Amino acid sequence: MKITLIAGARPNFMKIAPIIKEILSTNTEHSSISYRLVHTGQHYDDKLSKVFFEELEIPEPDVNLGAGSGSQAEQTARIMVEFERDLIKNPTDLVVVVGDVNSTMACTIVAKKLNTKVAHVEGGIRSWDMTMPEEINRMATDALADYFFTTSRVANDNLKNTGVSEDRIFFVGNTMIDSLLTNLVKIKRPEVWEKQGLKNENYLVLTLHRPSNVDDLNKFENLVNAIDESAGMPVVFPVHPRTKKNYDQLSIKPRLVVPTDPLSYLEFIYLIKNAKGVITDSGGVQEETTVLGIPCLTLRNNTERPETVTIGTNEMIGEDIEVLKNSLSNLKAGKWKTGEIPELWDGRAAERIVSILKEMN
Repeated sequence: MKITLIAGARPNFMKIAPIIKEILSTNTEHSSISYRLVHTGQHYDDKLSKVFFEELEIPEPDVNLGAGSGSQAEQTARIMVEFERDLIKNPTDLVVVVGDVNSTMACTIVAKKLNTKVAHVEGGIRSWDMTMPEEINRMATDALADYFFTTSRVANDNLKNTGVSEDRIFFVGNTMIDSLLTNLVKIKRPEVWEKQGLKNENYLVLTLHRPSNVDDLNKFENLVNAIDESAGMPVVFPVHPRTKKNYDQLSIKPRLVVPTDPLSYLEFIYLIKNAKGVITDSGGVQEETTVLGIPCLTLRNNTERPETVTIGTNEMIGEDIEVLKNSLSNLKAGKWKTGEIPELWDGRAAERIVSILKEMN
């Protein structure tokens, strides 16, 4: 079987690495998958792309489509134009897309219009929030895909409720957790650790990148100030490129919030694993903190990963500043729930995916 594997942005890289590793380690003369890795170039900065390929030991992509930045429409359009050219030159049996970024949706549309089957890794997850670009990407991708590799039984039900038959749904677990568990032995202390004199559980980690939290300067400033006033300990803030412009415009520079450049994967996991807690609006971080048993405060009104709340260490804080302050107070006092690890988040999702792909052969 020939597959084309799509990756475009930082969250994708953690999800494809275990799949590629499993393909390479299990191919035999009688049972093999050949793959072509397409990097759309949606994330092109070395700190968001190249270093992840190196640390996760992902082979060089067969092609980089060079999509670059731009508006949602501009970026999606460039990916579609370039991937169509590439897929026509390099036909395949199956296009495998992961996650919910623009590349996921764009390449799915192109593949289906060229009569090529599509498998969606992490299919079926839903926030039901149509103001999130990722939710639109998920829904469009799942409306077109042929096969779905899911992370939870809730995702299975979401797909069935839209008419997807059970024989197209495969509950396999979470490849992002495969990467996490594999790389825990390799995590490395970032420079900010020594510079700020950090110690285990004496600091928080902050990540913010969603338009609803960072694009309105007033709202963003209120959020950062509330965290700075209530944290009571250093707050390490790797600043996403889309967030940096507004961070640089803050009228009052925070006292406890410590901005850094984006961190590599191994550095970021080191920080999370040793933190008192994490404040985030990221979907993937909700998953990582749940598996690591680290308290997670999610600055959103909804989540596409409900198992991190019902089973894990995550709590939805929403947009109320007072709720955030109270939650930080509870966290500092040690009043936080002890989570468990969701079903099949055991580091073997890629093994299950590749086994199923070989059966399709």
